Amino acid sequence: MSEVLTYPREGNAHFAADDWVLVQDVAGLDGSQRALMPLSVWLALPSDAPAKTTWSPARLGIALTVNDDVLALEQTLAQGLPRWSLITVDFPVFRDGRGYSQAAWLRHHLGWQGELRAVGDVLIDQLRAMARVGFDSFALRADQDSAAALVQFHAFAHQMQGDWRASRSQLAVQRSAHALAGEARA
Repeated sequence: MSEVLTYPREGNAHFAADDWVLVQDVAGLDGSQRALMPLSVWLALPSDAPAKTTWSPARLGIALTVNDDVLALEQTLAQGLPRWSLITVDFPVFRDGRGYSQAAWLRHHLGWQGELRAVGDVLIDQLRAMARVGFDSFALRADQDSAAALVQFHAFAHQMQGDWRASRSQLAVQRSAHALAGEARA
């Protein structure tokens, strides 16, 4: 069984077993497996398909590609969110930034609170930026150093930008503290 790097919103980074299976066809599945299906497969299912009606959300996830137009599919995605516990976003090459936009849109616009996983060409250099837009698990490229990956989230003592994990940056908090201290002295 493979492992994924997990960095929960409230917690520390660690590796966890990955028992999700990517399926191209749900025929023969009974909902007892943890099935990750491409969005195109989900869209092709009839509305009364067991995966859409009776499967536990804990056993169902959706795999997005960078070519999936999440803006055009907003209503469909919003309807599916309660049915899924995992959404993966594929990075076909490390320099393709469309997955960052998809993640930010899912978190901030649709309010997705479930697991959001970066898959594909995921490098340790990208982990902090991915976490800032909302990814909380990562399927690292096979040649990446897992020990180095664990320390990426704590490589810097201060963060200047806000992110999905913290509503305000540390710089803004420091400025607010200095402003309050100045008001208290006045």
